[in-house]
Amino acid sequence: MRVVENVPLASMTTLRLGGPARRLVTTDAVTLDQEQELLETLRVLDGRGESLLILGGGSNLVVSDDGFDGTVLRMATRGVATSRAVGSGESVLVTAAAGEPWDDLVARCVADGLSGIECLAGIPGLVGAVPIQNVGAYGQDVSETIVNVRTWDRAARRIAEFDRASCRFSYRNSLFRGSQAHVILSVTFALAARPSSTPVRYAELARALGVTPGASAPLAAVRSTVLALRRAKGMVLDDGDLDTRSAGSFFTNPTVAAADFPRILERVTPRLAANESMPFFPDSEGRIKLSAAWLIERAGFAKGFALGPVAISSKHALALTNRSTHGEATTGDLLLLARRIRDGVRSAFGVDLDHEPVFVGVVL
Repeated sequence: MRVVENVPLASMTTLRLGGPARRLVTTDAVTLDQEQELLETLRVLDGRGESLLILGGGSNLVVSDDGFDGTVLRMATRGVATSRAVGSGESVLVTAAAGEPWDDLVARCVADGLSGIECLAGIPGLVGAVPIQNVGAYGQDVSETIVNVRTWDRAARRIAEFDRASCRFSYRNSLFRGSQAHVILSVTFALAARPSSTPVRYAELARALGVTPGASAPLAAVRSTVLALRRAKGMVLDDGDLDTRSAGSFFTNPTVAAADFPRILERVTPRLAANESMPFFPDSEGRIKLSAAWLIERAGFAKGFALGPVAISSKHALALTNRSTHGEATTGDLLLLARRIRDGVRSAFGVDLDHEPVFVGVVL
């Protein structure tokens, strides 16, 4: 265990924003079957009764300029294990330690001919973060394949396990989001042993693959195509591309009651170009999901819209980026831009946008 005091967090987040942590604790790399050091570290930290922030890849964090007045624990656990699911035919269980890089796991599963997470390629961060927000992209959500989340229960000071139902997954949400009750240790996925993808549901991906929606495609082709699509939107980390200096999608796609949809459509119609329609998607609960990116742009916030050293990505309207080259941007600057966009969409369409990244010491 390594301990460093007063450590800047900006360098540990993809936004490169945020003040210092009072203490940074990094465990030595441990494997799935050698995690006693990590558990002992957690016992010690909880015994102090201070605030704890689990830090993975820092790709989904917005940290206050004042930093974090507590201990930040960097997850360094590694390890992936596979086994056949009992009585499941072609299903394979893949268990990954929380500190495993997520995209490395996706690449490994695709190479091994395991289908179910191939559309989630290129998402930065670690495995332990993906259940927290039910990470999803291009028609796949991790909740579709997660069968077990193993955690450290901080109050009971013991290991706890959650099946899919117990995780209470919903759109970009779960039991774990916004709570410090559990530290995720490992995640188990049930994947299909086959060379083709799950049915491609996302229209943009289907077009890029040259298949009809609902059809399958080779796993490697799906992964490479998703990476190309994400890269074109500045959603694959690249030190040479300022558009990737973000926390990914800053806003979630809003859902509205079906009864409210005609009112929103009435406000949208005057802003439509000839032969244009507003994209929307009925969900399984009878609500209507809207495109946050579309609403943002139609509310007058074009790609590249800037406030000082922060801006909407020039490639994707959902990503808010730190454009500073000498560290002049602040989290406060980013939040001013986010509030301007949120308020503009609310004023134009009567739709509220919610943030997707985890906020540490700040509110929108």
